[in-house]
Amino acid sequence: MSRRSSSTETSTGASAWTSRLGLRSRTSMVPIMGDGAVVVPGGSLWSAAVTLWNDPQIESWQARGRRVTVSGPALPTQDVFVVDVAAADPDPALEVLLVVHGFPTSSFDWAHLVDDMARHRRVVLVDLPGFGLSDKPDRHYTIAGAADAVAGVTSALALDRVALLTHDMGDTVGGELLARQMEGTWPVEITRRVVTNGSIYIDMAHLTDGQLMLLSLPDERGPAGPGPELLAASLQATLAEAHRAATDMTAAAVLVCHDGGDALLPRTIRYIEERRSNERRFTGAIETHPSPLHVLWGPEDPIAVPSMTDRLLEARP
Repeated sequence: MSRRSSSTETSTGASAWTSRLGLRSRTSMVPIMGDGAVVVPGGSLWSAAVTLWNDPQIESWQARGRRVTVSGPALPTQDVFVVDVAAADPDPALEVLLVVHGFPTSSFDWAHLVDDMARHRRVVLVDLPGFGLSDKPDRHYTIAGAADAVAGVTSALALDRVALLTHDMGDTVGGELLARQMEGTWPVEITRRVVTNGSIYIDMAHLTDGQLMLLSLPDERGPAGPGPELLAASLQATLAEAHRAATDMTAAAVLVCHDGGDALLPRTIRYIEERRSNERRFTGAIETHPSPLHVLWGPEDPIAVPSMTDRLLEARP
């Protein structure tokens, strides 16, 4: 991904938090997000408390889901948003498909695909704590807590046999779930897996300047975030041309910012640090879990580079 031209002009009234992220002017663009790369242009701030507007896509997605109360050893009690789609033409041989999204977005990433995915099987999608339409408390976020949330959803929905589809941060959450399943502490059978773009080998990841800036900030909620307009432009700039629907990107960005989620980015990005310190557990489980593994990877990912797939397949027993 090429960097846009940078301006030295500073935005008037920008907070110190925003300045440290490099949000200097509308011609300055700094990539700050997860695998798949998101570029955040500088400019005016948006209120940290963003409503859902009157976006028909978000309203439709919200209407398809419900809130489920979850908790766990690493997760204080909170509500997460879950979309549970019944199979249109059920095939009893097919297990439920459990979908875990990436950073910094939500289950809405799959909104245009879910009906195709649910042609013959039930599909369950979860907004992880701190993301999308789930609760976004101001606290430390962990992979274990995210896994507790997913495990809580499988318990609440009485799921005992699933196929697992993960993306980006969701790959690492999935790795923790796989580790628990092999240890016998998560009583759900995983029949097969699809792993998509995610920096599961953090030493190979090409982290952006913005990601490094976020990680350099204290693990604290910022006074304000970049807001949906800037995030939408950032998301749109990193997608293949055929998928750059502006309305989709606006909706995805609004969901990031909902309930002040964009101000939480210095907290929710800490999963990258955990990837580094616990890679043997998370990625080791992805490598060694006995279920069939399928890998689906964008060939031009500038962060989670495609050569990670070679390393993953070589590591399979």
